[in-house]
Amino acid sequence: MVIRSRVYKGEYRDSIFLMRISQQLGSLDGVRQASALMATDANKCLLREAGTLTDEVERAGPNDLAIVVDTVSPERAEEVISKAREMMVEAAKELAEKVEVIYRTLDAAAEARPDSNLVLVSVPGAFAAREAERALELGKHVMIFSDGVPLENEVRLKRIGRERGLLVMGPDCGTSIINGIGLGFADVVNRGPIGIVAAAGTGAQAVSSLISAGPGVSHVIGTGSRDLHDEVGGITMLMGIQYLADDPGTQTIVLISKPPAPTVSKKVLDAAKQVGKPIVVCFLGGDPKIIEEAGLIPATTLEDAAVKAMAVQRGEKPKSMIFSASFDEVRKTAEEEYSRLEPGQRYIRGIYSGGTFCNEAMLIVRDLIGDAYSNIPLKPELKLEDSNRSREHTFVDYGEDEFTAKIGKPHPMIYHELRQKRMLAEASDPETAVILLDIVLGHGADMDPAGALAKTIIRAKKIAEEGGRYLSVVASVCGTPQDPQDLTSQEEKLRGAGAVVMPSNAQAARMTALIATRGKVWERMVEEKL
Repeated sequence: MVIRSRVYKGEYRDSIFLMRISQQLGSLDGVRQASALMATDANKCLLREAGTLTDEVERAGPNDLAIVVDTVSPERAEEVISKAREMMVEAAKELAEKVEVIYRTLDAAAEARPDSNLVLVSVPGAFAAREAERALELGKHVMIFSDGVPLENEVRLKRIGRERGLLVMGPDCGTSIINGIGLGFADVVNRGPIGIVAAAGTGAQAVSSLISAGPGVSHVIGTGSRDLHDEVGGITMLMGIQYLADDPGTQTIVLISKPPAPTVSKKVLDAAKQVGKPIVVCFLGGDPKIIEEAGLIPATTLEDAAVKAMAVQRGEKPKSMIFSASFDEVRKTAEEEYSRLEPGQRYIRGIYSGGTFCNEAMLIVRDLIGDAYSNIPLKPELKLEDSNRSREHTFVDYGEDEFTAKIGKPHPMIYHELRQKRMLAEASDPETAVILLDIVLGHGADMDPAGALAKTIIRAKKIAEEGGRYLSVVASVCGTPQDPQDLTSQEEKLRGAGAVVMPSNAQAARMTALIATRGKVWERMVEEKL
């Protein structure tokens, strides 16, 4: 190991930018590991655990940028660090060409743009609350993309916002679309009359992308993942509901979340039923009867929420959809896949970049086949002892902190190496019947995720073939044709690699259940509309 570092004093870069730099450096020849990060105490701990913390970085402060590389030689280390600097300088030039002006402080920006009404905060978590509070003092709505903000700060900021009639979206708010402008990880969607309030970033992306192909989206208001916890009380979701209720351009509303705390659920449903607009509610894994009793429209999956919202908007009766293709077509595809499996191939292996998608897929598979093990399990007893080793049906969310924060890897929507390695490992397992994947497009995501994963799918299928087996791979792509990556071309790349591509994560999960059980769940699936 040859570990070298370089520190740049007082030079801040946001997390998405640094994730991209880390990914690009890590793919260079002769590089074992590379990290571009701010020298915060948390990041120093990550480097220390990885054995790559240098004295230079140890002495650096949280506002200092650090480049740390582990390479095959001292010469290669210096070359890679120089390359990193070149990449950052070039990126800064590109940014300067795209924007009208760069302001050094929030106050300077607010003074120069007095008509602006929203501030996006993307700074280290230790400083995010301070900047968000200053934005609120200036009378601006706030979206806090930053994570690592203490819960007590979130509660305080949201109460301040509520008192002033200002939205506080976040912390850890990954996706919002306001007046057609995507913030954070967001897809390019068509404008229209359906508004969304979501406590799940990929959930918001899934529903907005599907609705974009229909009536279109007015706004997507992200709340942050903790908003519906008891401590926060659903402040942003409640305010989001009211904003969309008052918005003349929004005619139908969709709410998305995991099941809230019971007291918060009652607040949200009570508020929603007072709105004089149709509201579809998707509390993934929750009891739909509670939503029905509130006089609202329940949805069991993200796709179900989008389909029902579009039906209501068209003046039709909302109803669930199992597959968008004909039953005969779906059955034929499943038979073609499972007829090639060996008797010992029994299990589904879900390898996910989106935590909400992973959770949704487990719920669907649970209702069709049974429990699955996971690093984000539906029940505590199904927690994997080692997230790197599968057990029976297994679903792994590679966006969890154990893969990003703790080992310093970029988010899997940007960085694919961990998922690629897991796919090859599962291909070597004689009990693996089908691998289930999600791909997420949009601003902020990798520019060609399907291209990267398609090569791995081909290798994985070859590994299984060499072992005398066939490996089925099922995938779904979340995005739109207007996204920078282009939904259609991404799907074509996956099909070209031999994957079965379904129009949604829910349909992909059902297809894997059909394949893994050799079609045994078909009748139950249709009868119960799971």
